[in-house]
Amino acid sequence: MTAKVEIYTWMMCPYCIRAKHLLKRKGVEFTEYKIDGDNAARAAMSERANGGRSVPQIFIDDQHIGGCDEMHALDANGKLDPLLNA
Repeated sequence: MTAKVEIYTWMMCPYCIRAKHLLKRKGVEFTEYKIDGDNAARAAMSERANGGRSVPQIFIDDQHIGGCDEMHALDANGKLDPLLNA
């Protein structure tokens, strides 16, 4: 079973691009919510992310893991793959 991965992004955000690249490199399918200029979507993301307003905001099986830096830290510590393959 593979995890459900969701990522909130802006089109030209370098951190969003970097986060998506890591997921693609690992062969992970994800749902992307592009929230450029959509204040309602950003508010919904922020509520779901416990107040986080920066992008990307990443969720694995509905668990908020944070943004790009947090996801790369999980990967560096060997903790991302177990989440993705749960």
